Amino acid sequence: MKTESFWQAGHRPTLIAAFLYFDLAFMVWVMLGPLAPDISKELALEPAQKGLMVAVPTLMGAVLRLVNGLLVDRIGPKMTGAIGQVIVMAGLFTAWMVGVDSFTGTLVLGVILGFAGASFAVALPLASRWYPPEHQGKAMGIAGMGNSGTVLAALFAPGLAKLFGWNAVLGLACIPLAIVFVAYMIMAKDSPDQPPAKPLNAYLDPLKDKDAWWFMLFYGVTFGGFSGLTASLSIYFTDQFAVSTITAGYFTAGCVFAGSLVRPMGGAFADRFGGIKTLSLVYTVAAAAMVAISTGPSNIPLALALFVLAMLALGVGNGAVFQLVPQRFRHEIGVMTGLVGFAGGVGGFYLASSLGFAKQLTGSPQLGFLIFAGLALIALLGLTSVKTRWRTTWGAAIQNVRI
Repeated sequence: MKTESFWQAGHRPTLIAAFLYFDLAFMVWVMLGPLAPDISKELALEPAQKGLMVAVPTLMGAVLRLVNGLLVDRIGPKMTGAIGQVIVMAGLFTAWMVGVDSFTGTLVLGVILGFAGASFAVALPLASRWYPPEHQGKAMGIAGMGNSGTVLAALFAPGLAKLFGWNAVLGLACIPLAIVFVAYMIMAKDSPDQPPAKPLNAYLDPLKDKDAWWFMLFYGVTFGGFSGLTASLSIYFTDQFAVSTITAGYFTAGCVFAGSLVRPMGGAFADRFGGIKTLSLVYTVAAAAMVAISTGPSNIPLALALFVLAMLALGVGNGAVFQLVPQRFRHEIGVMTGLVGFAGGVGGFYLASSLGFAKQLTGSPQLGFLIFAGLALIALLGLTSVKTRWRTTWGAAIQNVRI
């Protein structure tokens, strides 16, 4: 039986809408990272406070992904996404009008931005449910390439802050958000293949399956590393090499762009070579890069090269994990996207906050990188322990797909 090509299958307007929504949501989700040097200078924040400030949106995004995972299966991904976008725009507009003038205020803002981070649990099932198993890696990769929104934040937020002040950037962000919201409402459409609503207690049933915990660990390392570095690199470059906030933003944008660009490639590689093989290489490369970074690169070119290598590996890993998840939990993809995304957010919160605490306690963030390298090796060992069982059980039952 001949299968449809990727562009013949699915619903292209929805795929584009999912990408745009995810892209702009991620732009504002990590906004505090590129603005952190300016904010911390104005508010006289300590290193640990800076780490917490950029980590809170990641943590709240993780928690709210669980909520969105539930809502996606009950009211549909399109409506869930619309609600989240309105909350983020209202929160940013209010913060711009009222002003943020304390560390506590930055934490409150971080909670609001967490709703943007929770877009992950909406955009992916919105796109995924339109595509058959053999095209899941590509569909999830393209929708997930909304990670590239973090590049926009790194590129433009520091420059706009220099021109208008960092608080004004919060209000300016509402303009592209509003435009994308209109496009989203016009283009996005829920797939007719929606699972029936379940009782609330049934949404945690996947946690009874040990495979769900493995996926949470795997994504906690790949996306946790990606989001944690995205939130922290501007602080790292300004602290370690005394570059300007705008230059640090350019460096961060380059690293993040590399990781975002290869996410769909990660899904495609996983479709072609298998998600397990792809992830095994990902964790090996990511661990090696993090260990090298933990030694404290002595110059900017070397540091940039190592961060780009790490982000490339983690970006591929993000796509590869979500080639596997829909194969194993297709009928629970909404709640699994929330659970796995939650773990990814927790990983990002850990990395971003640990770098700040390491800096305050030891004078250097390097210990945080080394510990995260250890987590990547643990993920590699875990993947090695389950790969045979996966390939001979649920993997063997899927036609035309390599795991």
